[in-house]
This record gives sequence, C-alpha cells and structure tokens, in this order.
Amino acid sequence: MKNAIVIPCYNEAARLPVYAFQLFLASNDECLLAFANDGSTDATLEVLAEIKDSAPEKVRIINLSENKGKAEAVRQASITLLAEMPSLERIGYLDADLSTSLEEWEEISQKVSGDVVFAFGSRVAKIDSYIRRKTYRHYIGRFVATLIYFVLDITVYDTQCGCKVIRTDVAKKIFDKPFLSRWLFDVEIFFRVSQLFGKPRVPEICREIPLKKWEDVEDSKVGFSYLFRLWYDLFLIHRKYNGGK
Repeated sequence: MKNAIVIPCYNEAARLPVYAFQLFLASNDECLLAFANDGSTDATLEVLAEIKDSAPEKVRIINLSENKGKAEAVRQASITLLAEMPSLERIGYLDADLSTSLEEWEEISQKVSGDVVFAFGSRVAKIDSYIRRKTYRHYIGRFVATLIYFVLDITVYDTQCGCKVIRTDVAKKIFDKPFLSRWLFDVEIFFRVSQLFGKPRVPEICREIPLKKWEDVEDSKVGFSYLFRLWYDLFLIHRKYNGGK
C-alpha cells in the first residue's frame, strides 16, 4: 500500500455510502481505507464491518472506545497506521459522507511528490466544476475563512475542506501531539507545516487543488452553535502558534 485514507466516523451508520467504498476497494490496490470509529453509539461499527468484509486486506477499522472528536480520531488513526505501515508514502483524510470522492483524493495525492509534502482540496466554484453548498453555509464558510486568513497570515482559500494529503515523514511530525481544537485542527496543521519548513517555503511545498466536485450533505456534525466556540478556538490557536502574542 502506498497511500492511506483515514475516514473519521461518529454515528455515521445512516450516511456511509457503502457501495461507493466497495466500488473503490474493488478497483484500487494501492490505497488503504482506515475507518476511525470515534465512539459511535449507533450501528456504525456494523456498517464498517460490512465494508471491511468486501476487501479485508484493504480496510482497517480503528475503534476509539469513546468520542474524542474529529481531530483526535484522525490523529489516533494516523499515528497507528504510520507506526504499523512503514512503507506508506502518503496519508490523509476524507469526510465519511464522501462529499469529496475517494477517486479525487487519489488524484490530489499524486501532487504530493518531490518537494511538495502537503496537498489539499479547495471548494472553489468554477465553470468546469460542480460545487454545491447551501447558501448560508457558503457565507458562514467565507466569513470563517477570512478570520482564519488573518490568524494564519498565509494565503489559503479553503483551510476547512475535509480532503487532505500529507507525505508520511511530515505526517509523523504533524500528528505527533494532540490538537487544541476538535474541529479547527486543519488550521493547526497549516501552522505546524509552517513551523516545520518556515512560512516563506509554504507556497513551494503545499498545493491547494480546486475540487472537480463537492456536494453538501445533510446532518453535518458541526452545529450552528459551534460558531460561538470557534472564536475561542481561534484565539487559543493564535496564542499557541504565535508564541503567546
């Protein structure tokens, strides 16, 4: 296996597109799917077992006994895979609803080569793309993106798209320590990359790739109330990664 995709799952039994996972597994021999079951209380584990049964050697289920949040689920699964599979070249993650497809993740992963250590999808609506977001979520997303831009001081259009690919040697350092925020950990990843390589080199080693297709899925796990927590998380992140300033 050259690549591994971590898919965090919390009470996803009704949303997991089982057939899409099975179809991908049947046609791809170089990519492992690692499902991080984040303390689900519904039938998620049973559905994941059904997916694993279709291709046992290409699927891992990493079971967290209690809900830790997306950030820790992705981190725990990543450090487990990195320790157990030294031949991996790239590791990343996708949302369980596959709003970004597995196939597009694979395409983006090919950008992680040579000096490029980090590539990620970006939900940019273009004439030749299919990007569908609810209007209110789009405007909230752009507002949040603007705030994040000022915190990061790096020109990134979409830090929060759930499609990321990282070269494994870099991923070991990025996932080494827990994140501050359960949901804004993507922002922390950018800070950690910046600290590892220096901010001037970020444009050289990162690639932001406009997605061909992305579609809003109902029942987002991030509630509207998180907007109030978001401010505090951004403050904590800014303080930590800017030396307490």
